[in-house]
Amino acid sequence: MHGLAFFLFLIIVALTLVITYFASKRTRTTSEFYTADSSLTGWQNGLAIAGDYMSAASFLGIAGMIALAGFDGFFYSIGFLVAYLVVLYIVAEPLRNLGKYTMADMIAARFDDKKVRGVAALNTIAISIFYMIAQLVGAGGLIKLLLGLDYVYSVLIVGILMTIYVVFGGMTATSWVQIVKALLLMIGTFIISIIVFAKFDFNLFKMFNEVKTATPLGEAFLNPGNKFKDPLDTISLNLALILGTAGLPHILIRFFTVKDAPTARKSVVYATWVIGIFYVLTIFLGFGAAAFVGYDKIVAANPAGNMAAPLLAQALGGDFLFAFVSAVAFATILAVVAGLVLSAASAFAHDFYSHILRRGQATEKEQMVAARWASVGVSILSILLALFAQKMNVAFLVSLAFAVAASANLPIIVLTIFWRRFNTTGAITGMLVGLFSALLLVFFGPNVWSPEPGAAILVGEPLFKLANPGIISIPLGFIASIVGTLLSSQKADSKKFEEILVKANTGVSIK
Repeated sequence: MHGLAFFLFLIIVALTLVITYFASKRTRTTSEFYTADSSLTGWQNGLAIAGDYMSAASFLGIAGMIALAGFDGFFYSIGFLVAYLVVLYIVAEPLRNLGKYTMADMIAARFDDKKVRGVAALNTIAISIFYMIAQLVGAGGLIKLLLGLDYVYSVLIVGILMTIYVVFGGMTATSWVQIVKALLLMIGTFIISIIVFAKFDFNLFKMFNEVKTATPLGEAFLNPGNKFKDPLDTISLNLALILGTAGLPHILIRFFTVKDAPTARKSVVYATWVIGIFYVLTIFLGFGAAAFVGYDKIVAANPAGNMAAPLLAQALGGDFLFAFVSAVAFATILAVVAGLVLSAASAFAHDFYSHILRRGQATEKEQMVAARWASVGVSILSILLALFAQKMNVAFLVSLAFAVAASANLPIIVLTIFWRRFNTTGAITGMLVGLFSALLLVFFGPNVWSPEPGAAILVGEPLFKLANPGIISIPLGFIASIVGTLLSSQKADSKKFEEILVKANTGVSIK
């Protein structure tokens, strides 16, 4: 078994390294490094967005959560998909028209202030690292299950590979790794779903009836409230999922890889179709794991349920399907972490180093060196943090990153485009309050503190009772932006706002 799995892993790694080798020949300038020289077509970028978005949380975490908690696990599928309506209607076009390489470029188009750019870069790095921890936890558990390697070595392997992709191949390598991974993931998920559906005689009613008796939850499996017992917590989670995507830095930078705003919009439509089909199929993965793997076996492999999909593949298709699905999950993780490293590295090198430290005077070569070293630094920090988060569910870890993104980035993006009075003070206040309120509420919440030893990181009563901070931190981000603007003596530049409004919607500069 290990030999077959190892062979398929090597094929995936070899394929991604070949992509990186060819991409490195096309990565000479900063534009090529950060945005693949805006050369991707709508369908290519749509597949790459889907590849970037369908993470370990989607494939491993959601399947496990549906298998263990029933209907409540499906909240993640719904939230992740509906989020693309927010991206399509509010963010995609203005971001492409106003930005160049990073989210901070878009905000700096209106507020040409170093502090604004610096705080936006800080947000990008914080969110990317949060999200990356989830992917590395998934990778560690997967390789440990498959190859018998220790969790620490598993995380190190993925960390080294993701650094190689970004340092040598930049956005071109990252995009093509994501496209290949999206195709592989859809093929793997579709095969398992068809086999699961065939086991239920292609009858949805039979499937729903049989899962009622397949888990310890019984009839309650199909009802909400198994995992999220507090209605506020459920609303909080869904708010974070639906609004968070529009603030995720590694998704936002994907809109700079196409030539113009209509292509950016087209790529969101392609991505939404691919992602939508995938999330519908997660029902079959979750129900199949509940019925054919069983609660006890899923929990024995990983208490958070992260290994449900590979175990289902083994139950249905033997060792080959198990190895193939696990190798696809591995490719999934590699593709997503590469995008995350790139978004954090570009925020550091382009926003912090080039614009703040060097005051826009850095040469092309200096920026490239800074971006590559930043990639190495971000990777090392993420690996160290992932070593402490081994026992957490990856879908849950990702939902926290979404909460931070929705609280710290989305209010600023929306108000920059749509509010005439918005000023620098409001932007900085909103970003900092959104970021730190989300992080503090997570720290004082039940994911970090629990009265039962071993149930969380620290032993003690949580001060904040909700597992996801979104319902508090997202409104705080908007309120802080508005209050900061209204209390500031600084006047908003109406002429600049009109320029931004026209450019955000048409791509045409009026000066």
